[in-house]
Amino acid sequence: MMRAWIAVVALLVTAPAVLVAGPQEDVTAAARAWADAFSKHDLERLLGLYDREAVFWGTSSGTLRDSPELIRDYFKGVPNSQMTVEIGDHRVRVLGDVAVAVGHYTFVDKRDGKDVPRPARFSFTFRQRDGRWLIMDHHSSAVPAGR
Repeated sequence: MMRAWIAVVALLVTAPAVLVAGPQEDVTAAARAWADAFSKHDLERLLGLYDREAVFWGTSSGTLRDSPELIRDYFKGVPNSQMTVEIGDHRVRVLGDVAVAVGHYTFVDKRDGKDVPRPARFSFTFRQRDGRWLIMDHHSSAVPAGR
């Protein structure tokens, strides 16, 4: 009996910890999935992260995009882009089946072989639908010069 107990304790001590993600981590992962799809220029995966009722206010457009077709139009250049994005400091709040992620990200474009950073601010509002956190509202704006 003592050997069995020692074996169980040894197994528990040496086994990797099982991490259980909660809603906040899941929302963070959803935001990072957006950045990953954008950076890998995967238009279909990127668009699949938006809810069918999503509204998007893009960094470089004066058009409020409130349909899948208009959001697709905004991102149509992603597959041929060299631009990447990295999420920086951000905060996530989960409010039941709705969550808000706000923070900053930096887009990096290649121009004449050089990296050109374009810092921006974002807010994502997610809704949990069919077990997935999907973007309902996305606002992005350039960081003002001198900030």
